[in-house]
Order: sequence, then C-alpha cells, then structure tokens
Amino acid sequence: MIKKIVFYLGNPDNAGRLRRLLYITLAIIVLADFLVPRGDHAVFFWDKIPGWGALYGFISCVLIILLSKFLGHQGGLMKKEDYYD
Repeated sequence: MIKKIVFYLGNPDNAGRLRRLLYITLAIIVLADFLVPRGDHAVFFWDKIPGWGALYGFISCVLIILLSKFLGHQGGLMKKEDYYD
C-alpha cells in the first residue's frame, strides 16, 4: 500500500495533478481561517487578521530558504562536489 503511494507521488506524470491538489488544499485552509471566530482568544492585534497565520508561515518559510541559500553559497558553508577528492 505504501509502495503504491510512494510511486504515485514520485511519478512525474502526476506532478500537475498533485500541484493542483496542493493549491486547492491551501486555498481551503486560508478560506477556513475567515470562518473561525476570533473573539477573546486573540492576544495580539495581528491575531485578529484572517489569514495571518498562513501569510506569516509563508513569509517565514521563504526567508528561511533565502537565508539558507545565502549562508550556503556566500557564507562558505557549501563545498564543491570534488572537495574530498
């Protein structure tokens, strides 16, 4: 069963279908955030903004990726493929 799932996810022919499924899932999560009543549970003012968690998470992930690439390429953490040869 797991073998079928792994082969399905790894098949390049299914990439478009999986990407569409991912986008639909993300849209549903963001839209669901508009339906959740905030009420007295919001501690900070930005907690009351619908979609804030998704936006914050997306921006955080992009910054982590960019910082990692910068440290790897410009910071000297990444070595060439033939470093140990």
